[in-house]
Amino acid sequence: MLLNREPNLSWNFDIEDAPSIMVFSPWYYGHHPTYIRHLILQWKQRRLPGILNVVTMPSFLEKHEEIVSLADQNRSSVRFVSFTAEEENHLSTSSNLSGAFRQYQLIVRYAKQLEATHALLMHFDSCQLPFVLGHDFPCPFSAIYFRPTFHYNKFFNYTPTWKERIQQLRERIFLSRLLAHPQLKTLLCLDPFAVSSINQCFSGSAKAVHLPDPVEFQVPEQDQVNYLKAELGIEPDRKVFLAFGLLADERKGTRQLLDALHTLEPELCRKLCILLVGEPFQAGQTTLEAWLSPVSESLPVQIVTKFGYIPESEVPLYFRLADAVLAPYQKHQGMSGILLLAAAAQKPVLSSNYGLMGDMLRRYELGVAIDTTIPDEITQGLTRLLCEPFNSLCNPEQMKSLTNLHSVEQFASTIFQHLYRN
Repeated sequence: MLLNREPNLSWNFDIEDAPSIMVFSPWYYGHHPTYIRHLILQWKQRRLPGILNVVTMPSFLEKHEEIVSLADQNRSSVRFVSFTAEEENHLSTSSNLSGAFRQYQLIVRYAKQLEATHALLMHFDSCQLPFVLGHDFPCPFSAIYFRPTFHYNKFFNYTPTWKERIQQLRERIFLSRLLAHPQLKTLLCLDPFAVSSINQCFSGSAKAVHLPDPVEFQVPEQDQVNYLKAELGIEPDRKVFLAFGLLADERKGTRQLLDALHTLEPELCRKLCILLVGEPFQAGQTTLEAWLSPVSESLPVQIVTKFGYIPESEVPLYFRLADAVLAPYQKHQGMSGILLLAAAAQKPVLSSNYGLMGDMLRRYELGVAIDTTIPDEITQGLTRLLCEPFNSLCNPEQMKSLTNLHSVEQFASTIFQHLYRN
């Protein structure tokens, strides 16, 4: 049962016993800023008892001032706690293995320092190993699990590689031990199809619960969209295909997308504008520019870039401006917020047919599912988006249905009801 969504909730806590919740978020990019913003706003709206301590790196405070400003450090029941620059540097430069233990040490340190009564670990995938090994923890905790893959054999047309088989075996071993950890209360899983498999296959005191990936989409005024289009210099009569996010990450498929443009018919290139929007990081921007140069110099396609952090309030403008959304991820594991933003904006998606993303794309008729590791298939997908009518590519009613399942209220209610459950 979901928590009451009214802001005035009654709780039976003495002031001395009011909860001290610690939210540990080790990164400043990806899902984390959006999740934290929603949690803070919903915490304040619902007037929940206790203190919400958001522990994160100094870079988060620098890059997300609009989120940090939601907490009045002097009077609010929401506080940001930054770990030190040295701790951030150690974590950022660690390997996956050593990083898991560094994260664990930070989580334990701040849980003790804040006298947390419950901890929410925002990215369990990157710090599981110490818990698998049975390391103790100072308070009950819940955790968000982003990328389970052990159940992918249930998805359509899935044939695992030997590396994927090893990964899935490792996940099964990890899950069997994690769910038996005495302090783990709830495993919040973004993959709705993994939840039943986890609860059926593994026993323990903890249970898996589906966590809706929240999407909030305020439809912008058309005048704002027109202004942005002019500001970006997008040429008239071109269809705008948006690629959004961490663009220089090899897993996102930007390079494969640009390679595919070389085999797109010239008359179709003249109809197309590729709009690349998002955070490339400093080193990544040089890589992106190297990928872009051959396209810009030799093809009649228009390439428009908007590099840097995009405030959350501006994100709907870019999705509203677009005619289609490109997510050519390379064997992406787990959920993608891009699919939800495209569905909320009612824009067809060109994306991978692999794993959860591929299943969601087919199940909710979100657009064109292809093998994004093959440039020719990307070219064929682009051709379909340029030539076929909108209603033949996706189903607006199904898109709306998917969006409704992922409201901010459902996201927050799922988390809060488990944070307050002993």
